[in-house]
Amino acid sequence: MYVNSKELADYLGVTLQYVLEQVGKGNIKPVHDGEEYLFNKEQFTWYKEQLDLKRKQIAHELSEPLPDDWDAKDED
Repeated sequence: MYVNSKELADYLGVTLQYVLEQVGKGNIKPVHDGEEYLFNKEQFTWYKEQLDLKRKQIAHELSEPLPDDWDAKDED
């Protein structure tokens, strides 16, 4: 199934600007139908899974409180 740039950005949870930058850098290879870029959505399944895992990891790390005995000594 092919999707356009906006649909791919929504699917991946990134900005349209990011998708277009990646196309410009050659990191993403689209098909151009004369009007817009089209992307094979199935090629991004693994990438989306990795993004979702990373987002969960970051959310988990941010939700962990600092230990009560955390000692931030100024060693200057």
